[in-house]
Amino acid sequence: MYSDNKMKLPIGFQLQKRPKTVEQLTDEQKNEFKAAFDIFVQDAEDGCISTKELGKVMRMLGQNPTPEELQEMIDEVDEDGSGTVDFDEFLVMMVRCMKDDSKGKSEEELAELFRMFDKNADGYIDLDELKMMLESTGEAITEDDIEELMKDGDKNNDGKIDYDEFLEFMKGVE
Repeated sequence: MYSDNKMKLPIGFQLQKRPKTVEQLTDEQKNEFKAAFDIFVQDAEDGCISTKELGKVMRMLGQNPTPEELQEMIDEVDEDGSGTVDFDEFLVMMVRCMKDDSKGKSEEELAELFRMFDKNADGYIDLDELKMMLESTGEAITEDDIEELMKDGDKNNDGKIDYDEFLEFMKGVE
C-alpha cells in the first residue's frame, strides 16, 4: 500500500488545499481536527479547550505564548463567551491558522508535524509514536503499513526517525 515510488501518508496527514471558511473544510480535514481536538480535551471535564489545554498544545508545537496571548487566541474565536473553545470554535481557529500559512509544506509546518509525532519530545519518532499518530487519523492502516513507513523513514536503521530523516522522508510524500 505504501511502497510505491512516491510514499503516501494517510489522508489526515496529507497537506491539502487551504480552506478559507469552516464550510470549505473537507470531511477528512474535519475528522483530522476532531481527532486532534479529542486528544487535547481528554483531561478537560467540560469537553472544551481552556487556556491551560491550549498552552499544552502550543508548547507541544514549539511555541511558548504567555497566558495573555493564549487568552487572546481563545477570545478571537470564543463566540459563546464561555472563555473556552468548543469543537466548532476550534474549527474556526484551525481555518484561521491554515489561511495564515498558505504556502504549503514549509519548514515550519514540517517542524510542527514532527513535534506532533514526537509525543515524548526526545527528538525522535519511534514506532509507538508513529503508530499512535497514524491511528489517530481514523484511517484504516495495518501494522505492516506502519512498520513499512518506519523502515522507509529510518535511514540509519536505529529504530527511530530523527528530524533530518523526517524531512528527507517528507520530500517523497505526496
